[in-house]
Amino acid sequence: MKSLVHKYAIFYKVLPMVAIVLGLKALCHAMGWEILTLGPLVTAIITANVFLIGFLLSGTISDFKESEKLPGDLASSLEAMHDEASILWRTKQAPVAREAMEYVAALNTSLVKWFHKEERSVSIMNKITGLNTYFAAFEPLTQANFITRMKQEQNTVRKIVVRIHTIRETSFVKAGYAIAEIVTFLLIVSFLLLAIKPLYESLLFVGVLSLLLMYMLLLIEDMDNPFDHYERSIPVSQVSIKPLEDLALRLGKK
Repeated sequence: MKSLVHKYAIFYKVLPMVAIVLGLKALCHAMGWEILTLGPLVTAIITANVFLIGFLLSGTISDFKESEKLPGDLASSLEAMHDEASILWRTKQAPVAREAMEYVAALNTSLVKWFHKEERSVSIMNKITGLNTYFAAFEPLTQANFITRMKQEQNTVRKIVVRIHTIRETSFVKAGYAIAEIVTFLLIVSFLLLAIKPLYESLLFVGVLSLLLMYMLLLIEDMDNPFDHYERSIPVSQVSIKPLEDLALRLGKK
């Protein structure tokens, strides 16, 4: 049941709006307000709007596909640093190594909170930089290439956090969204004034096209921020942060 609600969440949002459009269409038919005819100009505008929506969708999909990999890459880098510190703990029994393991585990927990906007990006960046204290303490205990590997993973974590922050805070082509919304609204108004007989064919035509256009706009808006884990509404196109949540369990066992 939860899966069905998640799958059709946008449809449930659009359905009341489509019902309102169909009610207005029936009213326009009854009042004789259908003054437009279905000609090549109307179909050309529909085609142009579909092209514009396709352009917006292609841009958001590219960001979404990239975003799908980021939580997994983030978890892999954190676990690599934790493993390096655990090796040093097992071989040298150095207390600073165990402290580093606990610090990485705490950083992972902070990142999960950060996805839910329970922690600020500045705080996360400071905690990533805080790893330097442990790297400096490792110098007399191990070889330089050991620390170099951990620094590389630290840099990877920092890059991923910056990239996620950018995707989350930046909207893709706001002007494009605006023109798509305006054209869709004008098209729906045109559908209401379009003379198509009989009435049931008119309602079918208007209902299907209105559903398609409004659904795609809401889908693009939802996909534009794949890291909206802080939203209270049901997410539709949301990147899973399960790799980080699973990592927390693994680090707890280690």
